[in-house]
Amino acid sequence: MVEMASGEAMATWLPIIWIGLLGTAIAMYVVLDGFDLGIGILFPFSPEENDRDVMMNSVAPFWDGNETWLILGGGGLFVAFPLAYGIIMSGFYLPVIIMLLALVFRGVAFEYRWVAKPDHRWWDIAFAGGSITASFMQGVILGGLLRGLPVKDGHFSGGMLDWVQPFPLFVGVATVAGYALLGTTWLIMRTTGEVAAQAREQSRVLLVAVLAAMAAVSLWTPLTDPRIWERWFTLPNFFYLSPIPLLTGLAALTVWRGLESGRDSTPFLGTVALFLLGFAGLAISTLPYVVPPTLTIWEAAAHPSSQLFMLIGTAALLPLILGYTAFVYWTFRGKIKPGEGYH
Repeated sequence: MVEMASGEAMATWLPIIWIGLLGTAIAMYVVLDGFDLGIGILFPFSPEENDRDVMMNSVAPFWDGNETWLILGGGGLFVAFPLAYGIIMSGFYLPVIIMLLALVFRGVAFEYRWVAKPDHRWWDIAFAGGSITASFMQGVILGGLLRGLPVKDGHFSGGMLDWVQPFPLFVGVATVAGYALLGTTWLIMRTTGEVAAQAREQSRVLLVAVLAAMAAVSLWTPLTDPRIWERWFTLPNFFYLSPIPLLTGLAALTVWRGLESGRDSTPFLGTVALFLLGFAGLAISTLPYVVPPTLTIWEAAAHPSSQLFMLIGTAALLPLILGYTAFVYWTFRGKIKPGEGYH
């Protein structure tokens, strides 16, 4: 009886722990890789070579390490929720492949741009194109998950192009705008002169666009899904969850006031808070489903012994990843000036 109760407890709590770890990995990836993807998105709007050099140098020590969180998220999904992994990969096979190819192409362009000077125009195009494409596909995948995947007998039952729908495409465009906002506020914090001044102007426009997109998604999802409507707009849930939109408005106001007052760090920190609150809102709308609207985290979970085995390894590695990330960001803190860099 004791062993049975222990097994039931593990089957209950391990998926919760794993979904928390996956949520943390995804949030870390979105914030950390979001701003360097944003740098690539902003490239077409900064035609001066010296400005582009400063922009790339501001993320040079961090960009490849930031993608560690994407690997952790994908690997964790495969280990802890293999059924969900199979369904999600089947439903978004094309967007995932395109995203990964774009990230690879962008990484190659990042390195080769420096050694190809002065004939590096095509590498600039590749860097910008890879960043925009990867960001857009990440948003499409998110939008497709929120919209829901058709599942029959534990398998994806839709078509290869089911993700080509208005809502996923809209979320893809919104994600590009959001990463661009992270990029501009990062440049404000990390650069000086013309680059920082231009980023401050761009941030105002992007902040309005991101807030409009967040408002649209916040209305679109409950109006098309009764489950999400019930989660947010029935009593007493409405009162319990009301701090989320209120804090989102406060974060947006913090970003705006930081831009207007000439502060360097406040806009970026406010934008990070904006993203985390948006992520929390999406999690509230979705959980406990890992494949909305059919599979919960418990239905999609691997055997408890597999989850526990991999959790031990993850618990050992996670402090190392966090420590390395903190060390790199602390070591390369401060502003980047024209002519300075790490190449």
